[in-house]
Formats: sequence, C-alpha cells, structure tokens
Amino acid sequence: MSSTTLNKTPLHDWHLQSGAFMTDFGGWHLPVRYQSDKQEHQAVREAVGLFDVSHMGELLVEGVSAADLLQYTTCNDISKISVGAARYNALTTPAGGAWDDLLVYRLAEERYLLVVNAANQDQDFNWLQEQNSQFGANLRNVGSDYALLALQGPLAVDVLESISDLPVRDLRYYHFLEGELLGCPVLLSRTGYTASDGFELYLSPQHAEAIWTKLLEGGASFGIEPCGLSARDSLRLEGGLHLYGHELGQDISLYEAGLGWIIKPEKGDFIGKEALLRSKENPQRKLVGFQMQEFGIPRHGFPILNQEEQTVGSVTSGLLSPTLNAPIGMAYVPTELSEISSTFLVQVRKRRLAAEVVRLPFYQISRST
Repeated sequence: MSSTTLNKTPLHDWHLQSGAFMTDFGGWHLPVRYQSDKQEHQAVREAVGLFDVSHMGELLVEGVSAADLLQYTTCNDISKISVGAARYNALTTPAGGAWDDLLVYRLAEERYLLVVNAANQDQDFNWLQEQNSQFGANLRNVGSDYALLALQGPLAVDVLESISDLPVRDLRYYHFLEGELLGCPVLLSRTGYTASDGFELYLSPQHAEAIWTKLLEGGASFGIEPCGLSARDSLRLEGGLHLYGHELGQDISLYEAGLGWIIKPEKGDFIGKEALLRSKENPQRKLVGFQMQEFGIPRHGFPILNQEEQTVGSVTSGLLSPTLNAPIGMAYVPTELSEISSTFLVQVRKRRLAAEVVRLPFYQISRST
C-alpha cells in the first residue's frame, strides 16, 4: 500500500518534516524512529519521551444499557470501574479468544469510552453493534474525534507541570481527569504502553500539533525525545505487555495468554465464558518470557524446539533489550516447558540456540500512585 493511500494522523506532516522514518502500521503511515531506536527507548526509561498514537481507535458506549452490553461482550467486570477510572479488558470471542484488547474509561455513570487497536476498530464496532441488538445502548465510532499523544517516562509529570496547572502529580495510575491544557479540552489519563510512568492525552485533532509542539518545548530541559514505533515495541516487550496479532488473537485463549487476572467469571454470563473456563482447567500451551542463553536475536515467527529438536511453538515477539542488553522474547510453548528456568531451543536462522524461561515482566517500575 502506498503512503498516499494510508491513513494519516494530524501530526503526519510534522513527522515528515522532522525526518522520521515512516512505515505502514495497520493501514496507517506512522513514524518508526526519528534518530535512534536506542536513544528513544532510553529517553523513556531515564527521562521522558513523546509518542503520536493517534492511530488508536475510540468507541463511545452510552445509555442505561451501556454497562450491560459491555459486561456481556468483555471478560473484565465493568461494574468495578468507578467514574474517573480506566480498566484493561478484552472483547472475547465465543471460543475464549480475543477480538481485541482494549482500555475502558468510565466517563460518567452511563458513558464509556473504549480505546481499541487501530486495525481492529471497524471489526470491534461491528461486533458490538451486532451484540447490541439485544441491549439497545447508544454505540458510536468516535475515532475521528480524537488525537492521542503519549507522554511517557519518569519525568513526564514534571513536563506536564511545567506547562499546566492540572493536578497531574496526584493522579492515580489507571485514572484520568478532564480539563484544559493550554486552552484545549483534554482527557488526561495516567496510563501507557511502555512499562514506565506516564500519561496519555486525548484531544481534538485540530489541537494536536499545538499541544505536541508545546510538550516538546516544555520538555526540552528534561531531555524529551519524540519517539516512534520501534521504541514503543521494545518498551512494551520489556514490560511483558501483549501486542494484538502477536501474543493475542481470536485463536488464543486469554488464560493461555496469562491474562487470567482480567477474567471475572463471577460477574455473570459473558461471551466465551464457558470456553475460557475449559481452557483454564486444561491449558495446552502457555505464554512465557525467555532470555537467550546463547547470543542470537529472536524474532516474531522463529520456531521454538524442545530438547529433542522437535518444533513445539514459535516466538511471538523478540529483540535485543536496550535496558537489559540481552536478547529476550515471548513465546507460546507446551505447558511442560512453561515453568521458570525451563529451557528450549530457538531457531535463529540456521542456528538452534538455547533459551531459558524467565519471569515476566522483564522490566518493572515501582509505582507510588
């Protein structure tokens, strides 16, 4: 697909003018990097980085039956989300897989904002609309109403405080506030996809470049870097965070994916519940984190072999960790190879190299909020 036919964020021209290397990502023309993958990654780990993630999709669910629709179509407990809070969730398939993983923001008692993966936005909307025939909630695709910026890193709060009077330091993890930033209405949440502290800013596309520019200006003294998809991927992998199409999919049980903590069978009936409970009792495979014991960089799709050199799985994500300076990855393996310290082989091109199962996440910060 040529760049002229790809979707573009409101910051597309800024990225091009700044010399970003661009790529097709889920039908969007997005920046991979501006200068250096490692430099951008380290900025988020040690200082602060700014991402344009306006390709993400947004769906609005409103009305007296909004919660009922979401309780039935997702696995987490919608009733436990207070107004002003967000929760990680998944749209479940009848077979116990995921149509998508998403964030659910409770904007008001009967108003929810769903933030979904860009490539799945239309599919998610159509699936919810089909299920909504028995509920009658007000469902709208509002993706074109939002730009989304992610300010991530230990100094993100300092950058925001330098340009705003919003009470961002006291904002708790997975909570949000609504206010004005430089005169622009914004929903600001303490969330992110980088295994770091940080914030995500939802705002009108018409204000995106002004806010982006001001954040870069305000963050200059804090070492801010604009960051692309490559750093976002290495940061999320170090945090053991799932990527749809890699660690998640329609044919992957959420229990096998290690997401039992978002599955709440006690809440009542929901799509895929029975299939998920069967998977919990008899999992055939599990998602694990691993570190290479011999040097070689694992990549998505590389085969996993047991000690008898039989193919038993494949790498879902892998790279050379900038923080750990070691090759790491995630993979689905048979349950007998899923225990910590278990070993297997990874086919890295023509070599079969030893790897060891390690505890996820590879990297974790302590949170005071």
